[in-house]
Amino acid sequence: MANADMQRPKARPLSPHLQIYSPLINMVMSIVHRITGAALYVGTLLLAWWLVAIASGPDYFAYVNGIMGSPLGLIVLLGYSWALLHHMIGGIRHLIWDTGRGFDLASVDRLSWGTIILSLALTVMLWIWGLSMRGGI
Repeated sequence: MANADMQRPKARPLSPHLQIYSPLINMVMSIVHRITGAALYVGTLLLAWWLVAIASGPDYFAYVNGIMGSPLGLIVLLGYSWALLHHMIGGIRHLIWDTGRGFDLASVDRLSWGTIILSLALTVMLWIWGLSMRGGI
Protein backbone atom coordinates (compact mmCIF):
# COMPACT_ATOMS: atom_id res chain seq x y z
CA MET A 1 0.00 0.00 0.00
CA ALA A 2 2.80 2.42 0.83
CA ASN A 3 4.47 1.69 -2.51
CA ALA A 4 1.30 2.62 -4.44
CA ASP A 5 1.20 6.05 -2.78
CA MET A 6 4.86 6.71 -3.58
CA GLN A 7 4.45 5.84 -7.27
CA ARG A 8 1.42 8.05 -7.85
CA PRO A 9 2.43 11.12 -9.90
CA LYS A 10 1.96 14.58 -8.43
CA ALA A 11 -1.23 16.37 -9.42
CA ARG A 12 -0.41 18.86 -12.15
CA PRO A 13 -2.60 21.52 -13.67
CA LEU A 14 -4.35 20.42 -16.84
CA SER A 15 -3.61 23.67 -18.61
CA PRO A 16 -1.11 26.35 -17.67
CA HIS A 17 -2.67 29.71 -17.06
CA LEU A 18 -1.52 33.17 -16.03
CA GLN A 19 0.33 31.71 -13.06
CA ILE A 20 2.74 30.07 -15.53
CA TYR A 21 2.83 32.46 -18.49
CA SER A 22 3.86 36.08 -18.18
CA PRO A 23 1.75 38.22 -20.49
CA LEU A 24 3.49 39.02 -23.76
CA ILE A 25 2.40 41.76 -26.15
CA ASN A 26 0.99 39.26 -28.67
CA MET A 27 -1.09 37.61 -25.92
CA VAL A 28 -2.47 40.98 -24.86
CA MET A 29 -3.23 41.88 -28.49
CA SER A 30 -5.14 38.64 -28.94
CA ILE A 31 -7.30 39.40 -25.91
CA VAL A 32 -7.82 43.04 -26.94
CA HIS A 33 -8.74 41.95 -30.48
CA ARG A 34 -11.50 39.75 -29.07
CA ILE A 35 -12.71 42.50 -26.72
CA THR A 36 -12.83 45.09 -29.50
CA GLY A 37 -14.72 42.63 -31.68
CA ALA A 38 -17.36 42.25 -28.97
CA ALA A 39 -17.46 46.03 -28.41
CA LEU A 40 -18.18 46.53 -32.10
CA TYR A 41 -21.46 44.65 -31.67
CA VAL A 42 -22.63 47.20 -29.10
CA GLY A 43 -21.34 50.11 -31.16
CA THR A 44 -23.12 48.83 -34.24
CA LEU A 45 -26.38 48.78 -32.28
CA LEU A 46 -25.77 52.44 -31.41
CA LEU A 47 -25.10 53.20 -35.08
CA ALA A 48 -28.33 51.43 -36.05
CA TRP A 49 -30.21 53.42 -33.39
CA TRP A 50 -28.81 56.65 -34.85
CA LEU A 51 -29.87 55.59 -38.38
CA VAL A 52 -33.37 54.75 -37.14
CA ALA A 53 -33.48 58.19 -35.51
CA ILE A 54 -32.65 59.80 -38.87
CA ALA A 55 -35.53 57.93 -40.48
CA SER A 56 -37.91 58.72 -37.62
CA GLY A 57 -37.88 62.47 -38.10
CA PRO A 58 -36.18 65.61 -36.85
CA ASP A 59 -37.48 65.52 -33.26
CA TYR A 60 -36.27 62.01 -32.48
CA PHE A 61 -33.04 62.64 -34.39
CA ALA A 62 -32.37 65.71 -32.24
CA TYR A 63 -33.03 63.63 -29.12
CA VAL A 64 -30.57 60.88 -30.17
CA ASN A 65 -28.01 63.44 -31.33
CA GLY A 66 -28.29 65.10 -27.94
CA ILE A 67 -27.43 61.83 -26.25
CA MET A 68 -24.59 61.07 -28.66
CA GLY A 69 -23.26 64.62 -28.32
CA SER A 70 -23.23 64.57 -24.51
CA PRO A 71 -19.87 64.07 -22.76
CA LEU A 72 -20.69 60.43 -22.00
CA GLY A 73 -21.90 59.87 -25.55
CA LEU A 74 -18.72 61.35 -26.97
CA ILE A 75 -16.62 59.07 -24.77
CA VAL A 76 -18.60 56.07 -26.02
CA LEU A 77 -18.16 57.22 -29.63
CA LEU A 78 -14.44 57.73 -29.04
CA GLY A 79 -14.18 54.20 -27.66
CA TYR A 80 -16.19 52.84 -30.58
CA SER A 81 -14.00 54.56 -33.16
CA TRP A 82 -10.83 53.29 -31.44
CA ALA A 83 -12.26 49.75 -31.24
CA LEU A 84 -13.17 49.87 -34.91
CA LEU A 85 -9.73 51.06 -35.98
CA HIS A 86 -7.89 48.73 -33.61
CA HIS A 87 -9.89 45.72 -34.72
CA MET A 88 -9.35 46.61 -38.38
CA ILE A 89 -5.59 46.99 -37.95
CA GLY A 90 -5.51 43.75 -35.94
CA GLY A 91 -7.29 42.09 -38.85
CA ILE A 92 -4.61 43.37 -41.22
CA ARG A 93 -1.99 41.93 -38.85
CA HIS A 94 -3.77 38.56 -39.01
CA LEU A 95 -3.95 38.84 -42.80
CA ILE A 96 -0.17 39.28 -42.88
CA TRP A 97 0.17 36.18 -40.71
CA ASP A 98 -2.18 34.29 -43.04
CA THR A 99 0.37 34.77 -45.80
CA GLY A 100 2.95 32.98 -43.66
CA ARG A 101 4.97 36.12 -42.93
CA GLY A 102 5.83 37.86 -39.69
CA PHE A 103 6.06 34.86 -37.38
CA ASP A 104 9.54 35.52 -36.03
CA LEU A 105 9.48 37.04 -32.55
CA ALA A 106 10.80 40.45 -33.61
CA SER A 107 8.11 40.78 -36.30
CA VAL A 108 5.37 39.64 -33.93
CA ASP A 109 6.42 42.30 -31.42
CA ARG A 110 6.69 45.00 -34.11
CA LEU A 111 3.28 44.16 -35.55
CA SER A 112 1.69 44.05 -32.09
CA TRP A 113 3.14 47.38 -30.96
CA GLY A 114 2.39 48.85 -34.38
CA THR A 115 -1.25 47.87 -33.98
CA ILE A 116 -1.50 49.79 -30.71
CA ILE A 117 0.39 52.86 -31.89
CA LEU A 118 -1.32 53.07 -35.28
CA SER A 119 -4.83 52.58 -33.87
CA LEU A 120 -4.30 55.32 -31.28
CA ALA A 121 -2.75 57.70 -33.84
CA LEU A 122 -5.53 57.11 -36.37
CA THR A 123 -8.19 57.59 -33.70
CA VAL A 124 -6.69 60.93 -32.66
CA MET A 125 -6.40 62.05 -36.29
CA LEU A 126 -9.99 60.97 -37.02
CA TRP A 127 -11.33 62.89 -34.03
CA ILE A 128 -9.29 66.01 -34.81
CA TRP A 129 -10.61 65.91 -38.38
CA GLY A 130 -14.18 65.25 -37.22
CA LEU A 131 -14.17 68.01 -34.64
CA SER A 132 -12.63 70.47 -37.10
CA MET A 133 -15.39 69.64 -39.62
CA ARG A 134 -17.98 70.21 -36.89
CA GLY A 135 -16.40 73.50 -35.90
CA GLY A 136 -15.24 72.23 -32.50
CA ILE A 137 -11.55 72.99 -33.05
